[in-house]
Amino acid sequence: MHQVTGWDDTIVALATPPGVGAIGVIRVSGKKAISFVNAVFPSKNLEEQASHTVHVGLITVNEKPLDEVVVTLFKSPRSYTGEDVVEISCHGSPFIQQQLIAAFIQQGARLAKPGEFTQRAFLNGKLDLTQAESVADLIASSTAAAQQAALHGVRGGFSLELKQLREQLLQFSALLELELDFSQEDVEFVDRTQLQQLLAQLKKSTTILIDSFRLGNVIRNGVSVAIVGKPNAGKSTLLNSLLNENRAIVSEIAGTTRDTIEEVLNIDGILFRLIDTAGIRAHTDDQLELVGIERSLEKMRTAQLILYVFDVNEDVSTVREWKQEAEKQGWHFLLVANKLDTVDREQANQKWAELGSVLYLSAKKQQHLTLLKERMLDSVLQEKINTESTIVTNARHYHALQQVLQALQDTQSGLENKLPSDLIALEIRLCIHYLGEITGEITNEDQLDYIFSKFCIGK
Repeated sequence: MHQVTGWDDTIVALATPPGVGAIGVIRVSGKKAISFVNAVFPSKNLEEQASHTVHVGLITVNEKPLDEVVVTLFKSPRSYTGEDVVEISCHGSPFIQQQLIAAFIQQGARLAKPGEFTQRAFLNGKLDLTQAESVADLIASSTAAAQQAALHGVRGGFSLELKQLREQLLQFSALLELELDFSQEDVEFVDRTQLQQLLAQLKKSTTILIDSFRLGNVIRNGVSVAIVGKPNAGKSTLLNSLLNENRAIVSEIAGTTRDTIEEVLNIDGILFRLIDTAGIRAHTDDQLELVGIERSLEKMRTAQLILYVFDVNEDVSTVREWKQEAEKQGWHFLLVANKLDTVDREQANQKWAELGSVLYLSAKKQQHLTLLKERMLDSVLQEKINTESTIVTNARHYHALQQVLQALQDTQSGLENKLPSDLIALEIRLCIHYLGEITGEITNEDQLDYIFSKFCIGK
C-alpha cells in the first residue's frame, strides 16, 4: 500500500456538477465518514446500520433542519475508495449543498482535492493506475468510441495485458538471479532459446500497443481539420453543409471570412475539429484580411488533416502548385473540388485527372457530402475501431511502453552477444520497472498528485 500526505483525513466534496438541478450528491470518505454524517442525522443511528443500505431523514445543525436527504452507506472495504463512504442525495440548490458540506467540515472533514476519491481507490488497491486514469477518460468521453475505449480500461483490459507481460518477465528474472547464486557450479536455469522466443513475443505485443496510440489519440482528442483554399471557393458553405447550420458567413464578396471559425463534427464516433479559415490569396491591402490569412497559414501548418477546397472551374495550375507544396511540407490533405453543380462531371474528371485523387462535391447543393465524410474517416483510420481490444490513449502509457520496448531490445541484444546473466537480469528488471510505472506498482507521491490533479473534484 502506498502512503501519501493526508491519508487519514476524512474528505468531502460535491460529486455532481455545480448548479441548480433536481438533486445533488455529496460524497464523504474516510475512517470517520459515517460518524461525521451521523452527528448531523438525528433520524437514525447510522453507525448501527449495515453496509449498502439507504436511509431517509433530515440533516440538522444546532437543531435547525437544513434539508431532507437520502443517505447511502458503503462500509469499508466494499466501497469505491475502499474506505467507509457515505453519499448524501440532497436537493439541487447550490445554497443547500454548501450548507451541508459546511456541516460536515465543521464535524472535522476537509474538502477533497481533485481526483482524491479515485486516488484513494488506487491507494487501497481497488483500482490500478491505468484503471484510475481510464475513469477520468470515461468522464471526459464525448463519443461512443472514446466511451468504449475508456470503459475497456476501467474494466482492466489494458491492465491484464500488462500483468501478463510482467509475470512472464518476472519468472525469467527470478531464474536468472537464481543462476547467479550457483555461478560457481556453472549451471543454467533459463533456456536461452526460450527466453529469446519470449522476448520476440513481448516485443511484438508491446509494438502493437505502441502503434495503437495513433488511433487512441484520435479517439481521445479528435482530429483537427483545416478547411483552406482561395477566397470564394466555398469553404464556409462546406462548413455549414457539414454541420447542417449557418455557422459561417457566406457571401460572394472575396475575403468575407476574416478569422478562423472552429466547430466539431462527429463522424462514426470520431470527433473532427473543423477550422474554417480565411481565404488565402496572394495580394490584398485589407489589414484585417492579412491577419486572417496568416492565421489560416498557421492552422494549415498544425492541422492533422487539410481539406483544400477549390472551385472546379478554376485553373488547374493553381491547385497543382498548392499540392506540390503540401507534399513537400508533408501535409496530410484531401483535394476537394467544389461547385460540381456548375459543370459537367465527365469534363471535370478529364480536367483534373492529372492531380490524381480529387473528391468532387457541391457544398451548396449538399452533393457527395457523405462521400467526403467517409474519406475524412478513412484518412485518419487505417483500421476499424475494435474497442474490445486494447487501445492506448494515454501519453504517459505510450512513453513508458517505448521504454519497455527499448529495454526488451537491449535484453535481446545482450543474449545475442552472450552477456553475463547479471547484466541480462538487470535489463529484464528495467522492463519490469517500466511496466510497473504504467500500472502504478512503481510510483511516487508527486507523480500521483500530478495524475489525479487532472480529475474533477468529487471523483
